[in-house]
Amino acid sequence: MGKSHFVLLFVLLINNGAMSARTTPDGSEQWGYVEVRPKAHMFWWYYRSPQRTQDPNKPWPVILWLQGGPGASGVGIGNFEEVGPLDTFLKPRNSTWLQKADLLFVDNPVGTGYSFVEDKSLFVKTDEEAAADLTALLISVFNRDQVLQKSPLYIVAESYGGKYAVTLGLSALKAIEAGKLKLRLGGIALGDSWISPEDFVFSWAPLLKDVSRLDTSGVDKSNRLTQKIKQQISEGQYEAATNSWSELENVIISYSNSVDFYNFLLDSGMDPVSATAAELSQKKIFLKRYSRYLDSSRALPGGDGDLDTLMNDILRKKLKIIPKNVQWGGQSDLVFSALAGDFMKPRISEVDELLAKGVNVTIYNGQVRILILQPSKHSPPLT
Repeated sequence: MGKSHFVLLFVLLINNGAMSARTTPDGSEQWGYVEVRPKAHMFWWYYRSPQRTQDPNKPWPVILWLQGGPGASGVGIGNFEEVGPLDTFLKPRNSTWLQKADLLFVDNPVGTGYSFVEDKSLFVKTDEEAAADLTALLISVFNRDQVLQKSPLYIVAESYGGKYAVTLGLSALKAIEAGKLKLRLGGIALGDSWISPEDFVFSWAPLLKDVSRLDTSGVDKSNRLTQKIKQQISEGQYEAATNSWSELENVIISYSNSVDFYNFLLDSGMDPVSATAAELSQKKIFLKRYSRYLDSSRALPGGDGDLDTLMNDILRKKLKIIPKNVQWGGQSDLVFSALAGDFMKPRISEVDELLAKGVNVTIYNGQVRILILQPSKHSPPLT
């Protein structure tokens, strides 16, 4: 798939209740909006693999990619910077997952990427609310497409997307059992997932000390904060725990010469703690720092072009469906703020529930360590 795919005629416009969609003439791509709730619009983009087979004994899989954040764009980052068919220079990616599966990217939750809300009160505040919206999207996309219904859907997520994945898995199963969703759930894969925030924050200081990025004073201060976070989580004070998480990152950055949290071998090249309390509230400070993950100009394997220009200029012209008043990623910081009360909430029990229902769960970290959790032989069959 090369640049020619970005010079296409748009021949199909579907208005099916709360769904509007377009497709390329050859059907290799489809995209559109689903109004998952009144005035809450979620954007999706589906790629059909040129390697797709029709062997009924080996149904061709579909991968739903869920980005983290919360507030990071799967349609932008996951697609053009990680696993999609083209990189940010619109050059073919040899390692695209499209070689092995169809790909479905979504901007989740509403307010992320091209997705948007017409009223700020409609941002989701919990992972369960995000899962309900995603389930509504799956119903709109899959229930109208018999080909997709024959393909097992694998929910693959990274970082905070892992929390979305496990809550969506349970929500989707419930909808399938109720006859509302026509879909085969093949399994769930959790990459570097944030399903146990407490375990993550407890690991940071010891790891950085072992690689000589943090001294004893930094470790001591970090340990005091992690104990505080543990107490807050145990008492259900999740928003307070989110603020303490922000404070912990500030301490680690201060004592480590601004280590990059996404690659501890590098410095971030930023000074996220330069703002004084008088200049910014604590919440705005961690949003400023966390924007490193949401930053549209990151350089990643597969392409280091200007993603912001790509999404807000070139892609808008191709898609012909993005409202004029919607800027890609324009509501992302608000998405994070709305989920501050759920950010530090663990989602470990949801994995147990999925296994009990017969769902395979794959856990992978980095590029080499993979653990596949399979249901026990006593687990009920997958619906």
